[in-house]
Amino acid sequence: MVKAELEAVIQFDRERPDVYGNAHPKNLLRAIQEDGDHLGKITNRHIYSADQFDQESLLQLFRLAAKYEANPDRFSTSLQGQILISAFYEPSTRTRLSFESAWHRLGGDIMSITDRSTTGLAKGESLADVGEMFNNYGDCVVLRDTNAGSVRDMMNALRIPIINAGNGTDEHPTQALADLYTILKWRPALIEGDEKANLCIIGLPSKMRTVRSLLKLIALFPECFSQVTIVNDKSREEMFDPGQLEQLLEAGVNIHTSGNLNEVLPDADVVYINAIAWEGNSFSQYGNQYHIDSTSPLKEDAIILHPLARGAELCCSLDNTPHNWYFAQARGAVFLRQALLTCLVRRVERVLDIV
Repeated sequence: MVKAELEAVIQFDRERPDVYGNAHPKNLLRAIQEDGDHLGKITNRHIYSADQFDQESLLQLFRLAAKYEANPDRFSTSLQGQILISAFYEPSTRTRLSFESAWHRLGGDIMSITDRSTTGLAKGESLADVGEMFNNYGDCVVLRDTNAGSVRDMMNALRIPIINAGNGTDEHPTQALADLYTILKWRPALIEGDEKANLCIIGLPSKMRTVRSLLKLIALFPECFSQVTIVNDKSREEMFDPGQLEQLLEAGVNIHTSGNLNEVLPDADVVYINAIAWEGNSFSQYGNQYHIDSTSPLKEDAIILHPLARGAELCCSLDNTPHNWYFAQARGAVFLRQALLTCLVRRVERVLDIV
């Protein structure tokens, strides 16, 4: 995103009281009881899959993220003296800049790699050897790679935490964390059990890492969702990888599937749409016939989420409507990643007492 576009988005967000008024992070703080003990499960750990989390630690992580978001000017030295190695061997805008922004906002320094060809990997060096070198150079690694096995290959050699920032079609756990954080910030009553949301996901769980990771987290919060409907043009056999559907059903998630988007939209409270799946060194698009615009049959108070970057599936005609929560979703991801990074490098005790 170029500077002018970014400034336009920021200015637009400031003019959105419907987004930043009704969903003030302090409302989420009040909904989640404070208990920092659960954050110990995240401290100094590798983050490679959404399967690693449990409900209690996630709620405390979201509470910490809400503290950062509610008081952004009060946290500037939590990671002072710490170095992040930002290694992105696959194209990225939001994820890379979001992580780097989060680290900088907390006072840390960054070494950034955006081209595999400029590293020893281009000469045949193994990821394990690269990981061994990273131990000497930084305090945390964020890795995005087209190869699904790269994160695990590197973490076996690392003595510092590594975060999976997207590995092929496998997972994107921190995107899912940001997605769920946005949903709970939008409606904190979901946590308290006073309300349930009807969630519509337009995407392909077997191919899309964002969808795969989000469903894993939803399985931890079945009581928050009255129904989860997955929309795409594939059969159930093609829609899910082995074990995906079973995990959701065993957790008590009420799963439906559909190939007709307009039949599903009128009942959906939250609409999550994506069309891109990274495969190999490029990407593929799925469900090209599905798209949402200002004429789509959305509920009056429904919100739309998208991990971005978007294509034709999400029309710009929705940008100036209350349905647009995808920009707020991207903004909130910075605070979520601030919280996660603080935990990983064992600095969380510095901020737990600040409200």
